[in-house]
Amino acid sequence: SAMSHGMRAHTNPPHLDGDRNWRDLASRYALVPLRLFLGVTFVYAGLDKLTDSAFMKDSGAGSIGDMMRGVRDSSAIPAMIDMALESPVAFGYAIAFGELAVGIGALLGLLTRLAALGGALISLSLWLTVSWAADPYYYGNDLPYLMAWTPLVLAGAPLLSVDAALRERRRRRTGDYR
Repeated sequence: SAMSHGMRAHTNPPHLDGDRNWRDLASRYALVPLRLFLGVTFVYAGLDKLTDSAFMKDSGAGSIGDMMRGVRDSSAIPAMIDMALESPVAFGYAIAFGELAVGIGALLGLLTRLAALGGALISLSLWLTVSWAADPYYYGNDLPYLMAWTPLVLAGAPLLSVDAALRERRRRRTGDYR
């Protein structure tokens, strides 16, 4: 009949449906590789600082104190560095534990938006201080990290995450399927 013919005209051949399904799947999971990369990188950066005996010192080769004094005059906000220099080691531990917490949050997808915001703020402060003088700007790596955290701040971790599991549990318990 004309009606069944008309309906058939609007369905895609099977190979195009497969394409669309694959594209839908790919876009749903698009942020997962970014989350894994940032999570692993920030966990590694945090552990690297915590286990580097030369780094967690007020002064000396490879120390956080010397590094901060070295970038002070070229930073966007020298006052930020002066504040950190009042206790370089405490500041170093704060950054290291911050990176660790942010990395674990991103990997597990736990409080993902908050973790991503923390990662973005760490990256922002490092960009304004440590890598501010990078010329041209794209040689500094903290600005790309700041940009990489932004989609996770906006979208969170709707898939393969503790956040999604908790949301699903809440939905089942309350019967709220909005």
